[in-house]
Amino acid sequence: MDPKMSQASMSHDVDEAQLRPAKELPSGGPLRRRTFLRGIGAAGVALSTGALLNDTLHAEESSGNLAPGDAAILRFLAAAELIETDLWQQYAELGGTQNNEPPMVTGLTGGNAAYTKALSNLDGDMDTYIHDNTEDEFSHAAFINAYLKSKKADTVNLDHFRRLPSSQATGAQQIGRLTNLMELTVDTSWFTRYRSRTQNPDLGDSFANAIKVIGTKRHTAIPRTNSEAELDPTSPNGVTDVTQFIANTAAFHFAFIEQGGTSLYAQLAQRVTSAEVLRILLSIGGTEIAHFQTWHDKAGNAPALTGVVDPVSGDTVDFPDLTTFAGNEDLQTNLIMPEPTFFLSKSFPVCSIIRPTETKNAATGALQSLTNDGLFRGQGVDFFSYLKDLAEDADEARRG
Repeated sequence: MDPKMSQASMSHDVDEAQLRPAKELPSGGPLRRRTFLRGIGAAGVALSTGALLNDTLHAEESSGNLAPGDAAILRFLAAAELIETDLWQQYAELGGTQNNEPPMVTGLTGGNAAYTKALSNLDGDMDTYIHDNTEDEFSHAAFINAYLKSKKADTVNLDHFRRLPSSQATGAQQIGRLTNLMELTVDTSWFTRYRSRTQNPDLGDSFANAIKVIGTKRHTAIPRTNSEAELDPTSPNGVTDVTQFIANTAAFHFAFIEQGGTSLYAQLAQRVTSAEVLRILLSIGGTEIAHFQTWHDKAGNAPALTGVVDPVSGDTVDFPDLTTFAGNEDLQTNLIMPEPTFFLSKSFPVCSIIRPTETKNAATGALQSLTNDGLFRGQGVDFFSYLKDLAEDADEARRG
């Protein structure tokens, strides 16, 4: 979810037609609400009544008692958190602890035994971590929207865009989704970026994909059907290689998502005006760091696989043996704490930091990175237009 990562992602084999709605919107300034309403009306896109339709009747959202820039940043973060709640709920339904705790009291149907087993091969507590990460994201989205409402500012509701299909595997609810976890192109350059001692994306550096097999073409991070989620007592992993490949893909996607949030909160915090809004961003951003650190550790435990028929592409692929990277600090799996690197200028001593933290185009870069990931494949132009407008408004914010 960071702008520098989106540049590296452009080399991925992604569906250009799907990316086009986010790329070809007018660039002469923010796409305002009346423009958006006219555009989707002309295209014949139907919207239900509610918060989104009401907002489109106004040229700008209301900032209420907040500075316009602060409100815009919070709205974009609310949208980002709603997107995260949607994707994490899908992971939790299939592979999380099935204990009917909030936020999904009515959303758990027993999970998927094979997928849960495959994830547990990375760590025995994966189901708990997935559930807790999901709960955190629900709390973030609810809190930010409640805070906006308390300040009489407009909030964010993406329910109108819940149009994407669910997995058909046991454990998944059959409800509309915002995100697509079944056609991902996972950028794993974060793995090498956080190990580099000489490069920083804020200084113009780029990074190679650590796990090339999931960094090109399309891959599913959840079983789409029960045929992709099968236990196999004869396998050393206890599941079929296809099921384990899907779980390995998910593990690197978990970290991809959370490292993006780690950077995004640090980037946008530099643009807020209110000390209280700054406190919100710093406090929530800290949990994103905790999430990333957890998934960074677990991703390195992904088992090696050979000769797997990828369920989406149909290609025969291998998942690399990550233990062979020992001694290569660019890839060594247990180096999960950010290695010191150059910061602000290469004239300073190296420093262990979150990277990137440059603020320019932070929100639009985050949105583009998620788009390149394939997370929104199947969404329409109205979805991309709405989110792009929120992102541009957030990037216009300046410290007062």
